[in-house]
Amino acid sequence: MVEEYDVIVVGGGPAGENAAWYARDNGLDVALVERELVGGECSYWACMPSKALLRPGEALASTRRVPGAAAAVTGGVDVEATLGSRDAFSSHWDDKYQVQWVESTGATLIRGHGRLTGERTVSVEAEDGSTRTLTARRGVVVATGSAAAIPPIEGLRDIRTWDSRDVTTAKEVPARLLILGGGVVGVEMAQAFRWLGAEQVTVVEMADRLLTAEEPFVDEDLRGAFAEAGIDVRVAAKAVRARRDGDDGPVTLKLADGTELEGDELLVATGRRPNTADMGLDTVGLEPGRPIQTDDQLRAVGVDGGWLYAIGDVNGRALLTHHGKYQARLVGDHLAGKDVRARADHDAVVRVVFTDPQVAAVGLTEAAAREQGLEVDALSCGIGDVAGGSLLGKGVSGTAKLVVDSARRTILGATFTGPGVGEMIHAATIAVVSQITLDDLWHAVPAFPTMSEVWLRLLEADRGIS
Repeated sequence: MVEEYDVIVVGGGPAGENAAWYARDNGLDVALVERELVGGECSYWACMPSKALLRPGEALASTRRVPGAAAAVTGGVDVEATLGSRDAFSSHWDDKYQVQWVESTGATLIRGHGRLTGERTVSVEAEDGSTRTLTARRGVVVATGSAAAIPPIEGLRDIRTWDSRDVTTAKEVPARLLILGGGVVGVEMAQAFRWLGAEQVTVVEMADRLLTAEEPFVDEDLRGAFAEAGIDVRVAAKAVRARRDGDDGPVTLKLADGTELEGDELLVATGRRPNTADMGLDTVGLEPGRPIQTDDQLRAVGVDGGWLYAIGDVNGRALLTHHGKYQARLVGDHLAGKDVRARADHDAVVRVVFTDPQVAAVGLTEAAAREQGLEVDALSCGIGDVAGGSLLGKGVSGTAKLVVDSARRTILGATFTGPGVGEMIHAATIAVVSQITLDDLWHAVPAFPTMSEVWLRLLEADRGIS
């Protein structure tokens, strides 16, 4: 028997859930297919558990900077309580509440592994091996996310290592943690596990700086903080071999220069790969294992009829939960016949790294803008240069930078480092998306004494006022 719906969404993570919700809100009949936990990577193995691991250490570090409060901090992070909080924020890896929410929207939840079998058709294989066939009157949405990528390093696949799921669900804190990769997962977990009591944390990054997609000062600010925290950072360091003594013995990572680093656990955090290898892409003319390229209405390029959509990590446009949800909202509307197109994936991708200092950015870096042939001006100031920043405590520092289109005097990108800057980035996002000019921004008055006064300092820099 073939079951028919207006829309079939394959993948019940944040992007898939939101696509189903918005399609239902538009009056469409929706089936949501999920083979693991409803809520996906972000809820159980990424965003939520990782931030729960980071928050206690961040709170202590913030308090230690404040005269009059620092003396109250007499210990470190309570590991047992932190891991318990992590488990709670991950709903103890039970998706019953997410299931209830999906069902409350009126979508039909189908458990199993969904695979395309042809035009507008999805086969769902349940755990018991039974299958059911679904067809879509309007469209199929692929929202299967991504998984950790393993680099081709000799011996790496032959030994037990941690990936992003293992590190966020760890039950114990290793004394020595090696981290391969200086991207978001690598730097966040380096700081989290140092705060949790790891005696030795070493980050190995092949590029010449951490967080290579961001402004160069991000690496400088972050590495300075890591050095103070006792985190060993090795940049321009290429790993060539990995080995482990038995299943539970120490792991050794050999670098190209002959250096050997030893740890109790090795976290491999070198990027992500789309979950498209086993979902029948070849039946519709696409290459399995590759990102699904999409147009700005999130329809798969190369599939006739415009019925196949791809959202979230699986399309490679912006591997961030909030952008996957943004794409999902657009798809839910487009399936209902509304004329919508994705803009933010090109002009206003928002990134936040929850280290201390935090890193928050939106839009283009200066280098990226110049690579596009744009004529730009760069404006910057110190976070600690404003009263609101200095009130956060002794030694508070960080950097704020705007990338400005020289001709139009609009903001193309912004990057902040410092305490809590993730909460400041939305103002910059609004400025980028609205294309407001610097001259108009003079009339957006920041409150005193707040961190938002960095906007005034940046505008003064534009006028040559120091």
